[in-house]
Parts: sequence; structure tokens; C-alpha cells
Amino acid sequence: MGNFAHSFRGETYRFADLKAVLACASARRSGDELAGLAAESDAQRVAARAVLADLPLKIFLEEPLIPYAEDEITRLIFDTHDAVAFKPISHLTVGGLRDYLLSYEADTAVLTRLAPGLTPEMAAAVSKLMRNQDLIAISRKCVVVKKFRNTIGLPGRLSSRLQPNHPTDDLRGIAASTLDGLLYGTGDAVIGINPATDNVQNCISLLDMLDGLRQRYDIPTQTCVLTHVTNAIEVMNAGGAMDLVFQSIAGSEAANEGFGINLNILREAQEAALSLKRGTIGNDVMYFETGQGAALSAGAHFGIDQQTIETRAYAVARAFSPLLVNTVVGFIGPEYLYDGKQIIRAGLEDHFCAKLLGVPMGCDVCYTNHAEADQDDMDTLMTLLTAAGVSFVIAVPGADDVMLNYQSLAYHDVLYLRSVFGARPAPEFEIWLEKMDMYDAAGRMRLPTPQNPVLRRLIAEHRDAA
Repeated sequence: MGNFAHSFRGETYRFADLKAVLACASARRSGDELAGLAAESDAQRVAARAVLADLPLKIFLEEPLIPYAEDEITRLIFDTHDAVAFKPISHLTVGGLRDYLLSYEADTAVLTRLAPGLTPEMAAAVSKLMRNQDLIAISRKCVVVKKFRNTIGLPGRLSSRLQPNHPTDDLRGIAASTLDGLLYGTGDAVIGINPATDNVQNCISLLDMLDGLRQRYDIPTQTCVLTHVTNAIEVMNAGGAMDLVFQSIAGSEAANEGFGINLNILREAQEAALSLKRGTIGNDVMYFETGQGAALSAGAHFGIDQQTIETRAYAVARAFSPLLVNTVVGFIGPEYLYDGKQIIRAGLEDHFCAKLLGVPMGCDVCYTNHAEADQDDMDTLMTLLTAAGVSFVIAVPGADDVMLNYQSLAYHDVLYLRSVFGARPAPEFEIWLEKMDMYDAAGRMRLPTPQNPVLRRLIAEHRDAA
């Protein structure tokens, strides 16, 4: 449908279809170049963006990027689209939507009502027309609040996942890293472990340890072992202390098949977790991870650029009312996001698209050691995301995950972000920190020095328990 062509500097650029327009309009990234989808020049990229800006939003309801009959994610997107929510913007082009989202009229209440009327493809398309500052300004207006044992996503708050991974899943090592993170005020989003050995019995052991620690200190947070969803179902059937069900997801049925999942499996896991009734103030029980490049690496991207196919994964997340979603933005490697510039842009895009769709997006601000990136790039991205209102970030001991072998954020980075932006932890977790005497009179974390009385007491308790 339509004539996808634009003349620029005396040359006419033609695009075969809607997928080609979207791919060529994307910011430069190595994954699209690897797939042969990227614009061949900056001039072609500008032409694609001009074409995209003039396309009516309705085209995304008329031309599915993956045929409806062949893909359950496409069916989910179309079957759950809210025509009533879409109606106020149904006359707009993609460029018109950009202008509208940046307007004073599009405040938090308006954007919340609009979210069900937007498809992932609309969100991805409009993001391609935006500068980084546009992505930040609009994301900050999108507020998505979720609850389990505490409240995640409130304005003025920044939560964090405490990630105490260990290369051998040693319980003492994990407990030490967890204690360290708690003393820095991290862990209100979740205390979540990526298991080195992913089987049911090991997951039960890890969950029991985390749950015992949580109950011992009456910590108002949730715990998670990031095992495969089918293992999570077995853990729950065996009576394991499962708070949140985790799963990596992607934007096509074929890519999710590569993860060993489909929508029915996710529904089964969600129903099982809800039946446990472990939440105290809410019942958002799902935790999803995503990341640009997952579908391409599985050969399941259907000629769609990596940012657009990534955004389709947020339709999956949205359908299950998750407590947490995060993009592991730089984890997949330089084959998909080559350097710090590409990682920063992708992180802002992922956060913007998810929040616009009503998904509670956090971020693992990270990179692999063979990428052209460093910790200064991560400092930039974590700062920009906090300005944009990111729901949570991930922190590991010393910013170096010794099990997954990649670089993320450190516990003290969360203190920096909260200090600079005046952001606070989840309210229930903040009250707990005060009760534990881990805040000083000015509402700042007491530094975990050897002289800190809280640290000395906790170490003594753990020594006695051992």
C-alpha cells in the first residue's frame, strides 16, 4: 500500500514496503547492517524518515509486518488493540504523533489513556523521528505504577534490582553480595539471581535462601531466580518460594519458540503465580527481559529492523501486567549494538517505546567487554534514563558480573542517581531503610564502612547464624 518514495538532493529514494521504510529510518546500528536492512547512506536515512513522517498511523492497522495468520504476536497486537483509545489520534501521521506527544496537551493522564490505542509498530515508528531529548522528555511524562510487596514506578522514585550472581551459585557468596547491596539501599525492585546451574532443585535452594533472608529482616521487596518459565512452573508445583515468574521474551512467535515459550505457557505460569497469593499490596507477578538483537540472532526477525521487532516484545509484556520489565541493552554484544553511542540510543528507544505502550520499563545499563564502550558510556546512559523516569536499574557488585561476564552498574551508582536527581527508593522500602537505621537524618544512606553500626550488627548476626 502506498508509494514509499522521497526525493532528496536531486535523487529519488524508493522503499519496497513498510518494513523497508522503518528499517532505513532507524538510527545506525550494527545489527541492521549485519542483516542487510540498514540505510546505505545518511541521505537515504533522511529520505526514509521523511516518508515515515508522512505515513498515516492507520497504516499500521492495515499492513501487519508479520502476517496475522502466521504469528501469534501479530494476532495479540491486533486482537487487543483499543480502537476507542486510538480514536483521538487516528487522523494523525507518524510525524503528527511526534508533535502531539511533545505538546503540553499530552500530559501523563492523556498518555496513560492513549497507551492501549498504540501498537508497538506505531511506537517504534515515532521514536525513529525523535532526537534523544525528545525520547527523554516524553518518557518522563509516561508513568506506569506496579505493585507486589512494594510500589514500583511512582514519580520521583528510582528502584533497583540487586543482582548477586555467583559463578557456582554458592549460597554464602550470594548472601554476602546481597547484604552488600542492601547496605547501599538497592534491591527494592527485586533481589534477582541468574542461576549458574539452571535446574529445579538448585532454583528451590536459591529461592529458599533469599526468602529466608527477606523474612528474617522483614524486607518489603520481592525475590526471583531467573530460571526458565517451565522450571518456574515446576518450582511452584513443588512448593518453592516463588515471588516473580521470569522469562526472556521477543517480538515474534518464532523468536519466542527459540526461547522455548509461547503465550499459553506464559499464561499458565502467571495463573500459577497468582494462585500463590504471595504479594501483599498487589498481584503483578511477572518479570520479563528483552533486548534489541534477540530476534535477529535467532533468525526470526522476518526482515524487520531490530528496534521495531524489539518493540513488538512489549506487546507480549503488556498482556501479562508485569511488575518488572527490563531491556538488557548492551548485553547481546557489538554485532547488534556496536559502540557506546548505539547502546545509549537503543536504551533510550527501548525505554520510550515501552513506557509509551504502558509497560513498566527498567534497564540493565550494560555492555560486553568486546564492545566499543566503557563505563563512562554507562554513566551517560544511566543518567539520561533516570532523567527520563526509568522504573529501575540493575546493580551488581563492583559493576562486574562475575557469572555472566559483562559490565553493568555498581551499587554505588544507584546512590549517585538518587542523590543527583533527588529520587528515592520505593516508598515501602524507604520506610524499611529508615526503620533499620540505614538512613541518616538527612535521608541519605549511611555508608557501609566497617564503623557503621548497622553493618557490624548484620555481620555479627550472620556469623552467629552460620
